[in-house]
Amino acid sequence: MNTVAIIQAHMGSSRLPGKVLMDIAGQTMLERVVRRTRRCVGVNNIVVATSTLPIDDAIVAECGKMRVTVFRGSDSDVLDRFTKAAMTHDADICVRITSDCPLIDPEVSGFIIGRFIEASPPVDYVSNKIPQSYPRGLDTEAFTRDALERAWRDAIHPYQRSHVTIYIYENPDQFRLLSVTSDVDRHDWRWTVDTQEDLEFVRKVYGRLGKNGDFSWHDVLALLEREPMLCDINKQVVQKPVVDG
Repeated sequence: MNTVAIIQAHMGSSRLPGKVLMDIAGQTMLERVVRRTRRCVGVNNIVVATSTLPIDDAIVAECGKMRVTVFRGSDSDVLDRFTKAAMTHDADICVRITSDCPLIDPEVSGFIIGRFIEASPPVDYVSNKIPQSYPRGLDTEAFTRDALERAWRDAIHPYQRSHVTIYIYENPDQFRLLSVTSDVDRHDWRWTVDTQEDLEFVRKVYGRLGKNGDFSWHDVLALLEREPMLCDINKQVVQKPVVDG
């Protein structure tokens, strides 16, 4: 089984434009995500899926420096871009990760992949985001290419095309879903980057735990227990709704 981690990346973020190439302790955010994903057990290949817009040429250049594969497709129809990336690279199992999660954890992502592979009876989709219990920013989804292609074929609403997997988990009557939750509910902790405050938080974490990035989410939890004021940096940030309009 060919398990391909597809990392969505583009420069056109509405809240923090160009965030994926912003510096975090000497590396771009995208490089942080790629390096941490490379440590994930069970992943055979990594593909960065970006758009064909000229602004995203910078992402292609960054991927060239990292020697990571790039797929380019639609900017607005992310489901189409993601699906064609999976098809092009012959993915049997697709792992969806976004480039604004520089604290993505190889252990957590590997656990999600393992639950997907070991599920009996088999499932179409596994994630740790429905419901959200892990800190936001450790989100990992694993699903079959068949499920992805069915969503690609049948999803008709713009929000379903821009969020890739929402059609799958909105239709539990059509897909076999499995949710993975953590022992302690930390859904209100923001470890993703949508705003300048989020970026400041992540930079503080790397500054304290090491620029090489060789730390786990348990290390981040321990840090926040020691320095709870760090959570105040971005606690007022409101997550953008999945369904726009």
